[in-house]
Amino acid sequence: MFDTDRLRETVLTAWTASPARFREDANAEEDFALGGYRDRLVVELAQNAADAALRAGVPGRLRLTLAGGVLLAANTGAPLDAAGVEGLSTLRVSGKKGETGAAGRFGVGFAAVVSVSDAPAIASRETGGVRWSREETAALVAARPELAAELAGREGHVPLLRLPFDDDALHVPDGFDTLVRLPLRDDAAERAVRRMLEEAGPALPLAMPALEVVEIEVGGEIRAISAEGWHVVAESGTFGPDQVAELFADRPTEERARPYWEVRWAAGGAGAVPRVVHAPTPSDEPLDLPAVLIATFPMTTDRRHVAPGPLTGFLVARAAEAYVRLLGELPATPALLDLVPGLMGKGPLDAAIRGEIIRMLPRTPLLPTVSGDVVPGAEARAVAGPAEFLALVADMVPGLLPAGWASRHPGLATLGVRRVELADVVDMLSGEAVEDKGPSWWRSLYEALPADDLEALGALPVPLADGRLVRGPRGTLVLSQESGSLDPSLLAPLGLRIVHPDAVHPLLLRLGAAEATPRAVLEDPLTHAAVAESLDSADPEPVAQAVLALVQAAGLTAGEAPWLAELALRGADGELYPAGELLLSGGSLAGLIDPEVPFGVAAPDLVEKYGANVLAATGVLDGFAVVNDEDVLLDPAECDHELDLEDEWLEAVLDLLPELDVPPVAREFTAVRDLEYVADWASALPLLARPPLRAALRPLRLLVAGETVEVPSYTAWWLSRHPVLGGSRPAALRLPTGDPLLFGLYGDAPAVVDDEALTMIGVRSSLDALLAAHGGPEELLDLLADPAIEVDRAQLRALWIALAAVDPGRVSPPEAVRAVLKGQVTVADVEDGPVVVEAPDLLALVEDRPLVLAPFDLAEALSEVLDLPLAGEAVTGAVTSSGTERPVAPEVRSLLPAAPATYVEHDELLVDGRPVPWRFFEGRVHASGVEGLARGLAWAAGQWGDRLAVAALLRDPARVPLLLAEADLDPVASL
Repeated sequence: MFDTDRLRETVLTAWTASPARFREDANAEEDFALGGYRDRLVVELAQNAADAALRAGVPGRLRLTLAGGVLLAANTGAPLDAAGVEGLSTLRVSGKKGETGAAGRFGVGFAAVVSVSDAPAIASRETGGVRWSREETAALVAARPELAAELAGREGHVPLLRLPFDDDALHVPDGFDTLVRLPLRDDAAERAVRRMLEEAGPALPLAMPALEVVEIEVGGEIRAISAEGWHVVAESGTFGPDQVAELFADRPTEERARPYWEVRWAAGGAGAVPRVVHAPTPSDEPLDLPAVLIATFPMTTDRRHVAPGPLTGFLVARAAEAYVRLLGELPATPALLDLVPGLMGKGPLDAAIRGEIIRMLPRTPLLPTVSGDVVPGAEARAVAGPAEFLALVADMVPGLLPAGWASRHPGLATLGVRRVELADVVDMLSGEAVEDKGPSWWRSLYEALPADDLEALGALPVPLADGRLVRGPRGTLVLSQESGSLDPSLLAPLGLRIVHPDAVHPLLLRLGAAEATPRAVLEDPLTHAAVAESLDSADPEPVAQAVLALVQAAGLTAGEAPWLAELALRGADGELYPAGELLLSGGSLAGLIDPEVPFGVAAPDLVEKYGANVLAATGVLDGFAVVNDEDVLLDPAECDHELDLEDEWLEAVLDLLPELDVPPVAREFTAVRDLEYVADWASALPLLARPPLRAALRPLRLLVAGETVEVPSYTAWWLSRHPVLGGSRPAALRLPTGDPLLFGLYGDAPAVVDDEALTMIGVRSSLDALLAAHGGPEELLDLLADPAIEVDRAQLRALWIALAAVDPGRVSPPEAVRAVLKGQVTVADVEDGPVVVEAPDLLALVEDRPLVLAPFDLAEALSEVLDLPLAGEAVTGAVTSSGTERPVAPEVRSLLPAAPATYVEHDELLVDGRPVPWRFFEGRVHASGVEGLARGLAWAAGQWGDRLAVAALLRDPARVPLLLAEADLDPVASL
């Protein structure tokens, strides 16, 4: 039937006549089998089955069975015919030309069998079968001498599918019309076929609609593949002559003879599908969209890629239109967003299709709204929140998407949907949109609001009990069970913002509303404002009653709320006073205050009604008022407790600290106020020195750059600078039992309180403490420069010794110093030329100057502290007389081992032209007389303390043994 003998002879004759034709056919078949069609065996078998079903007009069915090293492909549909056999045996000549909807168009797909088999066969029940054999083809070619050279050049490799043979041995299974049998070449071929069968999926029936089901049987297990469950949208059409001329100008003739097009999208089904363009079989053209695209794109010769050109551009536009239609036909659920393409494509074709789709989407009605409409993305709005919340605000947000549509899904931006933030929705809750909403509606809104972004809800409207609607819960008060005792009418004069009871919800408390406890009401800014303005009010009495009732209910104690001292209260004389300027009659403070200070006395009826404790808590003075605060930032702009001279105290404290980027913080701040009004300090100080007021005297602990530092408290600082001890400032007095070196410099403090309390308020206790204090060294120098203060020579020497250890950077140069002039202690101005003596041989040269005398080893340090010259810097000290060099007696060296071997003896030693007893100059001892020599040798030997013993030795050398014995008896400390 298939006239295979003629077909073989025709081909062999052509090869014999032109051996190059044999080589071309062999190369072409090998290129198709090993190149473009190397992994498409299953696809090409399915394509042939689909085309057969299409031609016969029957439901397509394909069964692929792998067993015993053989792949069988049985299908329903039109049987094999002569044209089909000729097409299978001829490269790039399809027998399906002109068949609309056919998957095979190019006549090369069957070449895929060559990659796995050397003896394929095909048979139909009605028409018989054919087979091909590489072995038999090789034998026929070898019989032609003209082809011997070509055959040798190809190492015996021949085209497989060019020479068909009749085959009546194949049996087509029941229920099928045609069978393809492929004996697999080897294990590698079987593995490749097994892999292709495993990868087969819904793409096969989707790309070939004529194929309803594909059954795959491997190892006795059957798997069925169909397009069931996939939503498919298809568009197709036929090209007119003008379109063919325009769109197919760069395409081959056979393609121009098929002037129709088709685009098909499928989405929503189960099973993995390669994300590539199907044309209609899979290509290597990436398409990273969550849907399958099957389209009649023009392909390159390897059938792997879409060929660029006008036809491709036309189909890109049709594909985009069909995809938008697909989205419109799918259920309008949030899952639709996953089908919205992003901007970035995997390749040029993918990007082109995406671009067209994205251009069209914002104008396409796809999205449902809470109100039930379907609108384009450009008219839709997305708000994150639960369904209950969205239903409540739908009237304020037109085009609002229902709950579940993720407001931050990238697909919404592609669709042109505007995302409305929660804070913007809150802003929309105003004006006519909410004017008819009652308190219960607002409570339902609070209940439904997403409360994970409290900052966005900061301006949330709140209905008040007085009918107002205010912005923001912060500053409002929520009546609770604990606040049931508060009479709203009593609180009315304070102008408080109390939330309507029907709108109360826990969310308001989270957003800053305060529970209306007595303390919370007191801390409300409106209460603060009412108190601050009460003195100027036309009727302050209602405000006073409300505040006193709140203080009583809150159980406040004195000093807890210092701002209450501004509350206007009646005095006993009927006049209005700030609470902080009223005294309790008979209180401990009343007898201490200066009578000239304009304090009033609290009205008796107020004391009787509310009690002394409540009035004291509002600032009325019973005893000393105490300010307590926490986490106080020591910054001039922040630290203000309305204390007398508080700014000066703050400046003094900051002067004690290094330069800081961040102000120091006092974790706990305690201060006694109204000290400036005290007149009777003899009675006041014992009160301040007793607990709990004593705590205000203790040093203030600051957190400075991560470390804790102590500084004078405000109260101690204030007391130290005022005449509170017998008319004297504490800083001008010393403890009677304190350091004797301070005697005469400071007066004795009266023992009105204990020594520790006196020390805390600034009374001096010791020289070391004075020098360690801020400004202490300068204070001591100022005292020493006061001629009215008597200082003896021993005390002065001890003070100079202590001052020598002070860092010069802490001291400003004094204008006058305490010095010794011609044996007398005196006060010398710096202009008088005082010097610090660093060596005893210079004394005779500067005896007419005021001398600062201290141990010579401290002279240089003391010179830097006082900014005074050393004696050696004030005189030349050169020896100006001549003398004779003499040896030092051996007896002297026994007492002074480091003494020089010689000295220079002068009849009259002159230094700078002045007679002196000795001089150690340029490493040599110059002397005239025994006393001078003894001093010079002792100084040169570094044993200045032995100068008298050396003088005795020089007068009577026989006393050497006695002097040495006495030296042996010196205490260990002198060694």
